[in-house]
Amino acid sequence: MEILKAEFVKGVIGDDYSLRDNLPQVAFFGRSNVGKSSVINSLVGKKDIVKVSKVPGKTREANFFRINNSFYFVDFPGYGYAKCSIKERNKMIKRIFWYVEHSNARPKAVFLIIDVKVGLTALDREMIKILGENKHQVVIIANKIDKFGKIAAEKQLSSIQKEVLNIPVLAYSAKTKEGKGEFIKKIMSFVL
Repeated sequence: MEILKAEFVKGVIGDDYSLRDNLPQVAFFGRSNVGKSSVINSLVGKKDIVKVSKVPGKTREANFFRINNSFYFVDFPGYGYAKCSIKERNKMIKRIFWYVEHSNARPKAVFLIIDVKVGLTALDREMIKILGENKHQVVIIANKIDKFGKIAAEKQLSSIQKEVLNIPVLAYSAKTKEGKGEFIKKIMSFVL
């Protein structure tokens, strides 16, 4: 199945993540500067449905995008580095935690975007732990695979996979769209 239609529905600052139509949601989390916005744009085939910024941490709200009129992508602010106050950054992290721990709008899956070159950071590990404690389905998307040679990429992916054990790790490039078919297939397995 392909993504044929994607439209922005609303941005949420706060803790009400439910929508009246009760369509399934898949959430996208990741540190600032891992290319989360570019990943979503590449999946839906539009360059600007999600605003891409040269300044990491620009997203301040959870943005809902209706996909094929049958489910939602929920794009959360990046955690970690952001050009904002510590207070504002902590508010963004609390919103993410509220969504995964307390929200009635339980996502069908969480796609955790990482920079394959950097690997898992302490913040990523903490996020994986919280998601696991709250029984969420997690898939790690190792973005920017195009910046690696084949052998180096395989080695890095193997290292990440060993660390996370039973969590699927998919290689992806928002730039070249390498791995897009497998990524979309994985998304559809949760929402259809």
